[in-house]
Amino acid sequence: MNHPPKPPPRRRRGRVLRWSAEIVLLLAVYLGVHAWLSRDLALGPAPPLAGPLLGGGSPAPLIGDTPVLVHFWATWCPVCRLEQDSIESIAGDHPVITVALQSGNAAEVAAHLHARDLRVPVLNDPDGLIAGAWGVRAVPATFVVRDGVIRYRERGFTTEAGLRLRLWLARVMD
Repeated sequence: MNHPPKPPPRRRRGRVLRWSAEIVLLLAVYLGVHAWLSRDLALGPAPPLAGPLLGGGSPAPLIGDTPVLVHFWATWCPVCRLEQDSIESIAGDHPVITVALQSGNAAEVAAHLHARDLRVPVLNDPDGLIAGAWGVRAVPATFVVRDGVIRYRERGFTTEAGLRLRLWLARVMD
């Protein structure tokens, strides 16, 4: 049986070093882009979420040791539509408050929720005032708040597993 010759150890070492450098470079680019995208999002004490929820009532306070997912989205945002099922699933296990940004009046947002069979609590933010207080300029944007403090913030698509991990980390880390 013929086996292809193994490259000399020196060549293998060079290849491993090159791959390692490429991985480090890709990680640095990813972290740089993430930091740039999140640069305007609020950090520290969570701004208030005031106003009536679409189904009635008002949002639960963002204080307490249970992490709360605060998710900004819009009816016209295709990426937000990709995340809606994940947010709905998480709402079955964790406190979630969503904010519909510049998506029309309450009836239009309610119709959107009904058409997609979504039951998450929603604050309507037709003028972007709530979003402005949170530093949200683009959707989707997601925050994890515990004890009234923003622990994690993301802009853009985030997987359900990624959101659940952040909620778990916010719960176990002090």
